[in-house]
Amino acid sequence: METQTNIPQESKVEQKQEQVMPMSQGKEAWELMQRQAIAYSKSTLVPKEYQGPNGVSNCIIAMEMASRIGANALQVMQNLHVVQGRPGWSSAFLIACINQSGKFSSLRYEERGTPGQDDYAVRAWAIEKESGERLNGTWITWEMVKAEGWFGKAGSKWKTMPEQMAKYRAAAFWQRAYAPEISMGLHTADEVEDVAASKAKGSGMSIALTKSQIQELRTKVINGEDPDELINSVEESLGAPLPMYQKKEILNATAQ
Repeated sequence: METQTNIPQESKVEQKQEQVMPMSQGKEAWELMQRQAIAYSKSTLVPKEYQGPNGVSNCIIAMEMASRIGANALQVMQNLHVVQGRPGWSSAFLIACINQSGKFSSLRYEERGTPGQDDYAVRAWAIEKESGERLNGTWITWEMVKAEGWFGKAGSKWKTMPEQMAKYRAAAFWQRAYAPEISMGLHTADEVEDVAASKAKGSGMSIALTKSQIQELRTKVINGEDPDELINSVEESLGAPLPMYQKKEILNATAQ
């Protein structure tokens, strides 16, 4: 009778050791990434945050993020914006990532009311391909837009393109609820801007104008314009109040 010889299998420890990248290979991979980052930093096609010697580190971070979400590094650099020191995705890029993930149908929107009016609301939805379930996002209502301070900030796009901004925000809320891995925990650039503006307005922080700007406003008051309306207009555009001493200069423009 022939005896069978059992070939010993590799132990789990040995298998785990094989999965660990040797130090030499790790060093080579890091050096390769640095060379690629330097090449990206010299390109005029990448945003200014990634250009020059100071942008190399940002390029490395963008390359790492691209690898994790399965995107092209240049795509990430062009769609990852830095707003007041905080990174945020382009809303359109985030929607594209959801649509290309393969897990859901293309993102769709349900609307009610009239865009820009108090009765307007929109939510995003998609079908999960594995289960066939419809996944509904949070309703973005006009009441929410005003209560969160998104509408009143300086240069607000909510005033000029309410329907588009509502859809972008609805998509962002949907993504965080059903596919948070896509954004890696980051908000959209639009959200970062809105939150930053709301915090500045609610913090009591004032923004001072230059002497020439104050003189221009004083001249308008002297020529008959209402000083209170001018001050309100300036504060709304800045998203923050003027210092009290500058308000007094404007209010007292016609004083002898």
